[in-house]
Amino acid sequence: MSSKPKIQIYDTTLRDGTQGEGVSFSVSAKLRVTEKLDQFGVDYIEGGWPGSNPRDMAYFEAAKDLKLQHAKLAAFGSTRRANVTVEDDAQIQLLLDAETSVVTIFGKSWGLHVTEIIRTTLDENLLMIEDSVRHLKSRGKEVVYDAEHFFDGYFSDAEYAMKTLEAAVSGGADWLVLCDSNGGKLTAEVGDITATVARRFAEHRIGVHCHNDIGLGVATSLAGVDSGASMVQGTINGYGERNGNANLTSIIPNLILKMGLDTSCSSQLQSLRDLSLYVDDVANLRPDSRAPYVGASSFAHKGGIHADATAKVSHSYEHMEPEQVGNRRRILVSDLSGRSSIMMKARQIGIDVDSKSPEMKDFLVELKDLEFKGYEYEAADASFKLLLNKFLKGADSTFELLGYRVSVQRDNETGKMGSEATVKLRTGNEVTHAVAESNGPVGALDYALRKALKKTSPDVDHVKLTDFKVRILEGGIGTDSKIRVLIESTDGKEVWGTVGASDNVIDATWVALRDAFEYKLQMLGDK
Repeated sequence: MSSKPKIQIYDTTLRDGTQGEGVSFSVSAKLRVTEKLDQFGVDYIEGGWPGSNPRDMAYFEAAKDLKLQHAKLAAFGSTRRANVTVEDDAQIQLLLDAETSVVTIFGKSWGLHVTEIIRTTLDENLLMIEDSVRHLKSRGKEVVYDAEHFFDGYFSDAEYAMKTLEAAVSGGADWLVLCDSNGGKLTAEVGDITATVARRFAEHRIGVHCHNDIGLGVATSLAGVDSGASMVQGTINGYGERNGNANLTSIIPNLILKMGLDTSCSSQLQSLRDLSLYVDDVANLRPDSRAPYVGASSFAHKGGIHADATAKVSHSYEHMEPEQVGNRRRILVSDLSGRSSIMMKARQIGIDVDSKSPEMKDFLVELKDLEFKGYEYEAADASFKLLLNKFLKGADSTFELLGYRVSVQRDNETGKMGSEATVKLRTGNEVTHAVAESNGPVGALDYALRKALKKTSPDVDHVKLTDFKVRILEGGIGTDSKIRVLIESTDGKEVWGTVGASDNVIDATWVALRDAFEYKLQMLGDK
């Protein structure tokens, strides 16, 4: 590692992150995320703004009982109000009432905000910063001073922006954090200005807080570090207002793996993806599959040439080993796949095949034909494995469809919808006929198939459908289009995906459902 100082990771997911559209945490969720961040090695956790809402007040009260092993908990708020003594400012008192070891306050760096937004004088603003910091320091707090809109303020009036930092220093601030609050600055701009501040305040610790409005939140944060900042503020998964805050799940591995810098998270880097998924899950948000480092697609290879090269030399098409951040390599099977891709995919799911066998040749022909018909196996490993077993091992289906029927009814008086499905199967020498009802046709078909299979395989009841996706494919207009259905299933231990394609949504659903249960019976075993 570098001889440079350890970079402090300051997480504001629970405060700034919650200002993002669709992001919300209950008190219990905030407490769970706090503990997870602490386990990961984050240095500072900004829990919220006391007094801004009842939820944050309840959180800080409950957080007093947390047994954090490493992280310091920070309460966030503003400097005192204009023309009010710091002792009489209710918001400052709430920051103290939170009883955190760290208090982060923001102040105005941009004259526009001073005169037009909070409508006070430039001199009064300097006093507001200094008084607030000094008061908090006198009460034994570590004070992080966030210089809001610092880079905009610097461009407008560099000397005044510097004076606001001097006011914070006069008050005794432990950290001077330069904020690109509008997220509109380029990396060179943030780097140059941070370097200037670091030279002028050489005896003080500098941080950066960047937003992602032009897609450079991570880049500007790293530029700040490269120019002398030793604290980076951001959020897990880039949550935040507008386009979000700088994404810590990208910043942290870049600091460690690309810049050779040390952080308290370094020893936990292999759990980075787990942290990312955990926070998304608690926030009830779908993970971004294309997120750098932690996304499901980060190390996914689709082109045959790429997959072949990666199999021979992993770093030929990968900038790092995915396991370093808790991710994994994925081989995607599509009409772009060559023989090498298929071989890698087969090995990845535990099937050893001879690339030159006639069975493999037949399989490739069938795969290409199915892809042409609308099938796609990127998210349907179970269907792909079943297909492989059919061609390479001669595996027979555990059951045979003799026919199905689905009807949909609407009661005009009540407005209620209902569906009924009939399924007729042959399992061995036994023919089973089952009927089931549900609110919709997919549920009815699922229940009828499950009912028919339970007579010979009772544990199919453990299979649960967790996700159902329908996509209209190109090649037709409206109801004449091809339809692809993806189903995700679980038995509580494993999760698997299956696919069906047809010009009829019910038939496509049937194929995906069939594979979902076939995979349980054939691959996992009817236990």
